[in-house]
Amino acid sequence: MYSLAKKVILATLFSLLAFAPVVHSCTGISILAKDGTRLQARTIEWSGGNLNSKLIIMPRGHGNEALTPDGQNGLVWFNKYGAVGASTVEDNFVAEGINEKGLNAGIFYFSHYGSLTPYNKKHAKKSISDGELVRYILTNFATVDEALEGLKKIEIFPIGKPGADGHYATGHWRIADPGGRSVVLEITNNGERHVYENDLGVITNSPGFQWHRDNLNNYVHLTSGMAKNQTIGGVTLFPFGGGSNLTGLPGDLTPPSRLVRAFFWLHSSAVAPDAYTAVTQAFHILNNFDLPLGAEYAPGLPIPDMPSATQWTAVSDQTHPTFYYRTMYNSAIRKIDLTKIDFNTVPYMVKDLDEVKKESFHELTF
Repeated sequence: MYSLAKKVILATLFSLLAFAPVVHSCTGISILAKDGTRLQARTIEWSGGNLNSKLIIMPRGHGNEALTPDGQNGLVWFNKYGAVGASTVEDNFVAEGINEKGLNAGIFYFSHYGSLTPYNKKHAKKSISDGELVRYILTNFATVDEALEGLKKIEIFPIGKPGADGHYATGHWRIADPGGRSVVLEITNNGERHVYENDLGVITNSPGFQWHRDNLNNYVHLTSGMAKNQTIGGVTLFPFGGGSNLTGLPGDLTPPSRLVRAFFWLHSSAVAPDAYTAVTQAFHILNNFDLPLGAEYAPGLPIPDMPSATQWTAVSDQTHPTFYYRTMYNSAIRKIDLTKIDFNTVPYMVKDLDEVKKESFHELTF
């Protein structure tokens, strides 16, 4: 049963996620290979402590009941589709994943801008928390259109408690299908929903997606390649090395700077010929966003005993439904091929992400 103690712990954790002086960073990219393989990839950062993330196997027909501030008495559903994902904080809170139809969904932190519908106990049976929305999407829908239509029938509320300034720790969502449609769902102003077509192929955190899109205009002068020599006042100037046309690319940890970097790294990379190359390319691009611990802490503050703020990186192959991941403790890439899982018979499973510590692309079977 859902205990009062557990409810208090969750509320405290989500309050900390919003207001502790730590990095809450996520960077997402989309890749389309020449052979038509479509990928969604992302990092997840939290430098305040171990997120206790787990690998979650969600079978068809499995029953779910959403958490509410009153207990486990929210929206009830039974999985239409099998899915695989990675959780944060609590096993129910799947942060990123893919289902057997190739639909991908993930939550990205959206501090100070996300503002969901307040929980109304009268509507408990059609309500779900923000932390459980990815799991709901993955187990119910096959396309973006289906997901957006289905989400109109439910209320989405924040599971935690607001911080001192009244803001909740919530997120915005990437939803993408193998047909090529990818959207960003943002909820502001106590429940006002906005859907943006993600034509950028990238996503980070705050501010909103449209702001990030407009901000890219500040970098219109950047391009791939090497700057040409110039003679000014009789002095010949020359570039020090390759990629000099990207001089001025922002390098800090903030979401706007990460989105600009992700956009240029993604769109200056060669188009991968096939799925294998695209997956390895995705991990290489996201290497640029693997954040070391320390920069977010003022001098003298204690730094958690972890190797990285980037706790895990995941890649979803939507064309051949497959979930790849690596963690801060093990850079080996683990692979879960959803086409080899019988979602009618496999049990609901929760596994430590680092339970299997073997060679790269080690395939986990269930």
